Amino acid sequence: MMLKHAIKKSLIATSLIAASTVAYAAEVEVLHYWTSGGEAKSVAELKKIMEAKGVTWKDFAVAGGAGENATTALKARVIAGSPPTAAQIKGPAIQEWGQEGVLANIDSAATAGKWDSLLPKSVSSVMKYQGHYVAAPVNVHRVNWLWINPDVLKKAGAKTPTTWDEFFDAAEKIKKAGFVAVAHGGQPWQDATVFETVALGVGGADFYQKALVKLDQTALTSANMVKTFDTLGKIKTYIDKDSAGRDWNLATAMVINGKAGMQFMGDWAKGEFTTAGKQPGKDYLCVAAPGTDKSYTFNIDSIAMFKVKNPDSQKAQLTLATAIMSPEFQEVFNLNKGSIPVRPDIPRGKFDSCATKSMDDFAASSKANTLEPSMAHGMAVSSAAQGAMFDVIAKFMNSNMTSQAAVQALAKAAKTQ
Repeated sequence: MMLKHAIKKSLIATSLIAASTVAYAAEVEVLHYWTSGGEAKSVAELKKIMEAKGVTWKDFAVAGGAGENATTALKARVIAGSPPTAAQIKGPAIQEWGQEGVLANIDSAATAGKWDSLLPKSVSSVMKYQGHYVAAPVNVHRVNWLWINPDVLKKAGAKTPTTWDEFFDAAEKIKKAGFVAVAHGGQPWQDATVFETVALGVGGADFYQKALVKLDQTALTSANMVKTFDTLGKIKTYIDKDSAGRDWNLATAMVINGKAGMQFMGDWAKGEFTTAGKQPGKDYLCVAAPGTDKSYTFNIDSIAMFKVKNPDSQKAQLTLATAIMSPEFQEVFNLNKGSIPVRPDIPRGKFDSCATKSMDDFAASSKANTLEPSMAHGMAVSSAAQGAMFDVIAKFMNSNMTSQAAVQALAKAAKTQ
């Protein structure tokens, strides 16, 4: 692994820097990429909780919706021997960092908070490295949502779609009415978000699991995968020409402002609607993407703790982990962010209809075994395989590449280690 090689190479530099670094008592430096409206509001609440506990919050925010920029910044800090106290990382990346020997054990906070009994095993296992907690889960996001502006739908004479045929019928009517049918940002992670949602809708949870989690070559080269790219190619025709490089929240703003009819995006998009003062069911609709009503692709945000030498910093880490899992923070963070609490014991009273549907669907999908980790959001495959697959999907979205060529390229990319 390139990261491991770089870290080993810098061991001497690490010891020199560590020896000369002055750590501040009771301070946490947190690297994260929660920078949009709803997200930033959520982080401010965590900062407030920490400061009330006598811990200074040093913000290390790195913009970029999928966290690529934050990951680059984190690698640079770890290689330089001065990791932040904590960082927003998730899924298989937690295991990758664990293998580098740089993550801190926070079992004492987990034991005191009874995390093992509170968290579903599918969640707790992701937060552990070699049986020990090294990260605290913040929330559960559903990825396979379709966000709709009902006024645009009404003006276009279209109805809320539940199937792909209905979706394209609605998209065509919206386009003919002079609106952008599909709000989208032409960034690799956004392209991959739409792709995996289409794959789930076209082939179902079993196909998704085989193709995008297990990276099974038969599934990756199947007729379902060809159909997935065919469907994605058709969606592409309803995206406006100015989408290249557009941030996801700006695409959401197009739906909020009535410039666009629909957007495929995880439920962090709801945080933008909430910040804009919009009400679900009235100003916007949240529906499962076509064909995915009985399934649930999830993305769990988490904060991993890095090894620090200062005893006060170590105590501050445990305070941070405890604060993240507190009912107080779980409620306020997820109300702002659009996600749902990772704790199942949080009262539902303050959560809106989109959130309660997400809670119900999460529980139902977990029971039906149709709960799937998001490939696009770093929950399913290694960062190397994910990056290679992103490249193929982005190329397909930005060229005249055929579905058959894309399928072969994706299957090859999935072999990347």
